[in-house]
Amino acid sequence: MRRIARNLLGGRKIGAVVVPLTPLLRGKALAHLIGDSDATAVITNGDSLPTLDAIKAHLTAVAAHRFILTGKGPAGGYQTYYSSLTNTARDDEPYGVEIGDEDPYNIIYSSGTTGQPKGIIHTHGIRATYGLTFASTFRMRPESVVLHSGSLVFNGAFVTLMPAMYLGATYVLSRQFDANSFIETVEREQVTHTMLVPSQIVAILCSPRFSSEALSSLEMLGSVGAPPLHREHKDELNRRLPGRLYELYGLTEGFATVLDKNDCLRKPDSVGTPLPFSEMRIVNPQGGEMALGGVGEILGRSPLLMPGYYKRRDLTAQTIIDGWLHTGDLGYIDEDGFLFLVDRKKDMIISGGANIFPRDIEEVVVQHPAVREAAVFGVPDEKWGETPLAAVILQKPGLIAAEELRDWINVRVDAKNQRIRGVVIMEDFPRSTAGKTLKRILREPYWTKHDKNP
Repeated sequence: MRRIARNLLGGRKIGAVVVPLTPLLRGKALAHLIGDSDATAVITNGDSLPTLDAIKAHLTAVAAHRFILTGKGPAGGYQTYYSSLTNTARDDEPYGVEIGDEDPYNIIYSSGTTGQPKGIIHTHGIRATYGLTFASTFRMRPESVVLHSGSLVFNGAFVTLMPAMYLGATYVLSRQFDANSFIETVEREQVTHTMLVPSQIVAILCSPRFSSEALSSLEMLGSVGAPPLHREHKDELNRRLPGRLYELYGLTEGFATVLDKNDCLRKPDSVGTPLPFSEMRIVNPQGGEMALGGVGEILGRSPLLMPGYYKRRDLTAQTIIDGWLHTGDLGYIDEDGFLFLVDRKKDMIISGGANIFPRDIEEVVVQHPAVREAAVFGVPDEKWGETPLAAVILQKPGLIAAEELRDWINVRVDAKNQRIRGVVIMEDFPRSTAGKTLKRILREPYWTKHDKNP
């Protein structure tokens, strides 16, 4: 993990464009992204050697001497990070490297929650703005201690990494997330700031080692990712660890809102207001402005806005129109300018011609004490077109039967068409590297079967 951070920092100094990729990728998918990014060097660790060896023959743009291995052990066909590079590196700054605000800093490939990953370009100016803006938003200072648990390859990691770099704050890296280890690290290192995805927050709340005393040093506990933290879990966190929760809604493409810790209790269902120097609109399908409280697509523009998808001007033109980022998310704005996220357009269920938002049902499902996480999605129905189905992760196996939970949910939802067809109990959900629940994969088997048997 430390060497990944060094690569991120060292790359920017020499003007290289860093393309962080998840170690979960394999075979053709990995080869495709390395090729699509036009990478001319690959840095990896020992754990990924078998995966990379299997595709090296297809990576024709990468010269043989530019396969670099982190760690001290030698491996055939790879330069070793320390002996070949670090020990021969100069101590002074790189000479003759000129970098401007518009030069690319990195390409982040989207997590693929809705399909094929796309390369999102961030410039040095955008990343510098991350440092300035999020340091101010999260009340960071040079004395802060920032903890990151898990992968550094998704954009959420940069939300705390860049301000920590800007301020010179202490940055603590954990190789992977574990709820008990997280709590121990916060207590030992006196961590002040951390950013987590909702599933990690739920795991911490469920940990037997959770205590307000162990986590008392925290000044900011940020939640980022899809689906957003459910109200049930948000209320529990605010009760057990008050005055720390920030909620961030945003797209890697370059727009974000933040619900400040001081607004969390008075606007608990909101995802906050746009970052400084950012703007937001809610529009109908024809592009017209919605009135306050009206649900429509969320549009945003800000200094964080990407210049585009790498080598995909067509997709860029579909996503950024007249300078406004079309998020594909549905929401509304209240009289105080706070955004309320309703759901993703692509996750919306249309049943009998009526729009059903899965998140409304999920908020009911997670209220059951046996349920740890929930994901609601539409499945084919001969009469209604599609109807809701709930996938759940229980607190412990066997706490409740699927049929019993279905009946419990169906007497509590607000409308008859929100009643779910059934409950599927799972050990875990398919997730992206960023920890997002991949509803596309949950839906796929039901619709594939339906398409084969119309």
